[in-house]
Amino acid sequence: MAIAVLVFASTALATEISVQEAVDRVQQDTHAKVLSVQTLQIGKRKIYRIKVLTPGGQVRVIEIKADQ
Repeated sequence: MAIAVLVFASTALATEISVQEAVDRVQQDTHAKVLSVQTLQIGKRKIYRIKVLTPGGQVRVIEIKADQ
């Protein structure tokens, strides 16, 4: 039983959001138009780099870690 709990706990910690989830979060937080999305692999970490156009006309780049 203890092994099953450990396996479940380790998989629960390794959850990863999708590109679409990251884009949805950025749009919800900034109310901006998404211009482009890049998926970067830096070592073992995956990062989504999302370029947006804000309602004020500024271009911003927001990075979201996939392993949240």
